[in-house]
Order: sequence, then C-alpha cells, then structure tokens
Amino acid sequence: MISNKTLKERIILGIDPGTTVMGYGIIHTTGKQAEVLTLGVLKLDKYADYALKLKKIFERTVGLIDEFHPDELAIEAPFFGKNVQSMLKLGRAQGVAIAAAMSRELMVVEYAPKKIKLAVTGNGNASKEQVAEMLQKQLKFDFDKQYYDATDGLAAAYCHFTQNHAIQMLDKGKPNTKIPAKKKASSWEAFVNQNPDKLKKKI
Repeated sequence: MISNKTLKERIILGIDPGTTVMGYGIIHTTGKQAEVLTLGVLKLDKYADYALKLKKIFERTVGLIDEFHPDELAIEAPFFGKNVQSMLKLGRAQGVAIAAAMSRELMVVEYAPKKIKLAVTGNGNASKEQVAEMLQKQLKFDFDKQYYDATDGLAAAYCHFTQNHAIQMLDKGKPNTKIPAKKKASSWEAFVNQNPDKLKKKI
C-alpha cells in the first residue's frame, strides 16, 4: 500500500508490542526533521484474560491511527529468546497490532530490535536507557523515565524515518557506498588483465 503523503512529509506510528505493556510513539517528519507528536504505554497486566489483552491492543492501535492519521506503522519484531511461550505471546501481540494497522490500510514495516537500537544509538546492543537518552537528544521531548516501553515504540518510528531518509538521499543522486560488482572476464587473457594481483610470480 502506498502512503497518501509524499515521502517529504509523513506521520509514522512506532509500536513495541507486548502483552504486559505495549509502548508506542508517533513522529511527524518533514525532510530531515522529525518531531514527537505523542508517546505512551498501554498497560495490560490488569487484564487476566489473554484474549481481552489482544482486544485492547487492537483497539488502542486503531484509536491512535484514527486520532493521528499516520501513514505507516513501524513495529518491533519479537525477540527470539529461549522462552517459547513468551515468543508466542509477543508474536500474537505484534500480529494484532499489524492487523489493526492493515484494517486502516497502513503500510507496515517490521524491524529487528538490534536494527532499531543501531539506527538510534549506533550500537545494536544498547540498553533501554541509552535508547531513551539518545532519542531525547535527537528529538528534544519531555519524557517520564519510568516508561521505557514508550521510547522503545518511539525508537521503532525513528528507525523507520532514518531508513527511509537514507533511501531518499540515494534517490537524489547522493553518493552510494555500494561497491559495483566486477564484470566477468570473457577469456583467460581478460581475466589476467583484470586480476594481476591473483597471479603468483615465479622467481
């Protein structure tokens, strides 16, 4: 699905899914600039029924979409740990949030936790505290430090912004760091001429 705004101006919803706490953040981006529209958490530990938790995730996600009209959802992928049950629960929570976004025809992009941390801090193993601190420096917003799940959701949105901004820079003709592949040699003589360093000299 294609966004209804240009790439120069977008609203991005970021979600850190969970069945105990769901973190979310929404940013408005214009060119190289990004500002926080809102961030927060949905606390789900008070609900004993697991199906009810999923219903609340769906409703909150749809509510955020209807209120802020984002163009895209950036969501953190479940972390593959040793606890299979936890992975299944996180996967369901993520799936429900994605279904909510799709019901409003949003484009959905999934990012691995390390990818998000790397995009925000430059370190794929950064702590929640480091992610929150870096986001505050970059986006300049007030934050209650007890809600690190909220900044995790915001980090997903910011990661998506940085990835797409890099793509835009390439589209504008900026240098690409990708190394072009060598052409295949048409003959042994051509191979020798293209790869002189691969030949051992006899003494």
